[in-house]
Amino acid sequence: MITVHHLEFSRSQRVLWLLEELGLPYQIKVYKRDPKTKLAPPELKQVHPLGKSPVITDGDLVVAESAAILEYLVERYGAQAPASLGNLVPAAGADAHFQQRFWMHYAEGSLMNWLVMKLVFMTIPTQPMPFFVRPIARQLCAQVQKKLIDPNLANATAFIEKHLATHAWFTGDQIALADFQMSFAVEALLSRGGDLSQTPNLLRYRDQMHARPAYQQALAKGGPVLIGQ
Repeated sequence: MITVHHLEFSRSQRVLWLLEELGLPYQIKVYKRDPKTKLAPPELKQVHPLGKSPVITDGDLVVAESAAILEYLVERYGAQAPASLGNLVPAAGADAHFQQRFWMHYAEGSLMNWLVMKLVFMTIPTQPMPFFVRPIARQLCAQVQKKLIDPNLANATAFIEKHLATHAWFTGDQIALADFQMSFAVEALLSRGGDLSQTPNLLRYRDQMHARPAYQQALAKGGPVLIGQ
């Protein structure tokens, strides 16, 4: 039996969504974030030395890292997938295969780095500190966001928005593994606020995800993707 060690409000929602799409039996063990630090609890280190989520166990096998888990599930169980999911791994040599490889790496290799930095620099001024330090911290964090983080996120948003103008899903006309990998990043990117009227394709894509029964079932079992949703 597959067990998903699921940290609330985390990337492991990707894994739940894929498992629901594949129709695989699994059990879920939910871990709560520390109420003060918002970090994963130490119990996750009993599953994997890094103490991070997502991580799954399948019999005696332990698999960590989102992309590795998604690829493992498709390699191991993809043959049982419904016919509508026949393009989860596009054929080698096809344009969709190149797109798959790119977006699988881009999600964590580029985009999530800026999204995590945004969260960190928004949070720092709210943390306990001497009163005379707070204005300095607030100003410093605001400048880092304005000059470094926000321009990079704006560039990423424009890049993805343009891509989705000509692609129903990230690799083309059919859902593929890259969509599961990008799902959390898309949710986080749109949650930053800003003028969403400038991102109609990203909004269309998010609504398309949300409309899938398997996505809704994953939310019902794993809870909201992001804090505050």
